[in-house]
Amino acid sequence: MPDDRRNGMHVLRHTYASVLLDAGESIKALSTYLGHADPGFTLRTYTHLLPTSEDRTRRAIDAAFGEDQAAEVVPEALDGLQTA
Repeated sequence: MPDDRRNGMHVLRHTYASVLLDAGESIKALSTYLGHADPGFTLRTYTHLLPTSEDRTRRAIDAAFGEDQAAEVVPEALDGLQTA
């Protein structure tokens, strides 16, 4: 299948790249997967898709403490009585 903009393959490559970069894949590995001879070309092409430092920081803290920890609900008392 030709890699051109008319058949949607170009969009699929960008989608593939953005998903892998968001998941933390390296530019060097992505370059290999996409068949680029130069990882620098891949970096220049997809640098705007790299997660920001803030995204990485937030994910690291969420993973360390659990995403839903702030939303945890204390289990109800076993006797069923509610506090006011």
